[in-house]
Amino acid sequence: MGASDTVGGTVLTVSSNGVYAFTKPNRESVTLLAGLGVEGDVHAGVTVKHRSRMAKDPTVPNLRQVHLIHAELLDEVAGSGFDVPPGALGENITTRGIDLLGLPTGARLRLGAEAVVEVTGLRNPCAQIDGFRHGLLKQVLGRDEEGRLVRKAGIMAVVLTGGVVRPGDPIAVELPAGPHRPLEKV
Repeated sequence: MGASDTVGGTVLTVSSNGVYAFTKPNRESVTLLAGLGVEGDVHAGVTVKHRSRMAKDPTVPNLRQVHLIHAELLDEVAGSGFDVPPGALGENITTRGIDLLGLPTGARLRLGAEAVVEVTGLRNPCAQIDGFRHGLLKQVLGRDEEGRLVRKAGIMAVVLTGGVVRPGDPIAVELPAGPHRPLEKV
């Protein structure tokens, strides 16, 4: 990466699932594959793999190859009475110590020694979250001072450089050249 590298945090857990299910079991490691996503994960692929998006147009590029959530969100919802363990919201990588939602579009994250992902946008939380824990959707959606919707259920990325990612791996952040574009739903 470049001179603008900063240590952003740590990988808390990694998760994947080879079948469509809301949650993803935690793993000892996951392997990221360039241009595809998480090896063996149902959402890996060059084109979109989320069922609702495939129904609209299965040829659209997959900008949602890797889903990352900050553990601080899980702490926040726990404070409101929701027990949400890492992987439960379908994320592949749970981080700690990095402001994922504050990253700009195009930020690059080095995960461990080799893997690099590029942030494409925000996860748009859906009603399945309430199916997992009733009332949780309201916890991961909010409004800012201007009344705009704030999505807090993590970010999506594409894999630029493959590699193995494990719990405890450091995360380094490289910001793109400005002006920075805030994250939007993808």
